[in-house]
Amino acid sequence: MPDSVWVESLDLEAQGIARLPANENEISEGRSGKVLFIKGALPTELVSYVVTRERARFNTAKVLKIFKPAVFRIEPKCKVFGICGGCSMQHLDIRAQIAMKQRVLEDDLKHISKIHPQEIMRPISGPTWEYRHRARFSVVNRSIKKGTVLVGFHEGKSGYVADMIACEILPLHVSKLLPHLRNLLMAVSIPDFIPQIELAVGEAEDPRSVDPQKNAPVTALVFRHLKTFNSADKALLIEFAEQHRVWIWLQPKGIDSVEPFYPKTGKLCYRLPEFEIEMPFEPADFIQVNHLMNRALVSKAIQLMAVEREDRVLDLFCGIGNFSLPLARVAQFVLGIEGLANLTSRARINAEHNRLAYKAHFQQSDLFLADAAMVKSWGSFQKWLIDPPREGAMELSQALANLHAECLKGDYSAKECLPKRIVYVSCNPKTLARDVEILCKHAGYELQSAGIVNMFPHTSHVESIAVFERLVQK
Repeated sequence: MPDSVWVESLDLEAQGIARLPANENEISEGRSGKVLFIKGALPTELVSYVVTRERARFNTAKVLKIFKPAVFRIEPKCKVFGICGGCSMQHLDIRAQIAMKQRVLEDDLKHISKIHPQEIMRPISGPTWEYRHRARFSVVNRSIKKGTVLVGFHEGKSGYVADMIACEILPLHVSKLLPHLRNLLMAVSIPDFIPQIELAVGEAEDPRSVDPQKNAPVTALVFRHLKTFNSADKALLIEFAEQHRVWIWLQPKGIDSVEPFYPKTGKLCYRLPEFEIEMPFEPADFIQVNHLMNRALVSKAIQLMAVEREDRVLDLFCGIGNFSLPLARVAQFVLGIEGLANLTSRARINAEHNRLAYKAHFQQSDLFLADAAMVKSWGSFQKWLIDPPREGAMELSQALANLHAECLKGDYSAKECLPKRIVYVSCNPKTLARDVEILCKHAGYELQSAGIVNMFPHTSHVESIAVFERLVQK
């Protein structure tokens, strides 16, 4: 009979955590039993399992049978859930998902920074299905399955591509495209030389270019191809674009080689109506995948910044201007700083597009090399917004700590460069917690509030937002 165990908690990958009974050696040494991570199990459940991997300090396993299901267990909506690596929590009620992510943030703040915010903000959430407007599909020609070409996401912790013909977190019209994309790639002459397809769903910058209805959706597909398409292939691509009303772009080399194929004209954008911002972008640009939640996040961040008309605002890791341009609507001046040249250039173009170039400026700097001297070179800004990648903003936080030390020694120029308020948007609660420790214990800030933004429902991704206020120095 298979082993069974009660599941105690859940890790961020939605694996149930249980503990095996201690053996004689562990008991004699005063230790508890080995930890067991069980894929597919939820807290409070009694399950049987089979071990898939043994390690010195823990084992991994998968569920065989659930004897007592948890009250928050639900039926996954996706047919390839458990195989595809895109979602790990579809078997968990969305309310429980949000509570778990909030707990992850709180635990990381408690154990890594050892700081608790004065206020835990209410989670920000929105649509839970058909929300993903940006994705990268992998392509593989699976000859062992009668020449079938697979288009989709990788299987969990695997190099294999999941055999999927639908995806519940993609917009419905994109999900329905997946089997047609398979057929297209089986028909072209170079299926083995198309490793990926980038997806971007947006709106038309000029709605008349696709549909008289304003804000009509536009679906762009970027085909990465290692060999050149022949004339017959190109005819198939054009036929596909016309039949399914998509825009096709090609990428023969690096990211700078991306260019429109069919139609030759037409631009994508997304809009932030609250701030009357129209944000043109190209399909390979980095943008938030969840457009509705991005609107909510931008609105919340600007509200938390409490920007006044005379404020000068610094937007760090600004990308194409997602926060900078809305901030420019309410602040005196905004400086956006970004590490990538192509995004910096796009931000400048977007400022011109929205007639904000006179008060929203952009420059390129490697913020992972930031130090006190670099921060001083930017000048005085009352409010900062920081939106770093998963690596966080440790160098910026340390630069502020060094400026704070200079300030305590009487350096007035250092004091002028320390912002009164910082809003930090994070996609990794562990690096956020690390930076919280630096800012609060060494840079003279107080963590006023923090909370999660459920940007990626059904996945283990935790987006969060935190607010820091500079303490008054005696």
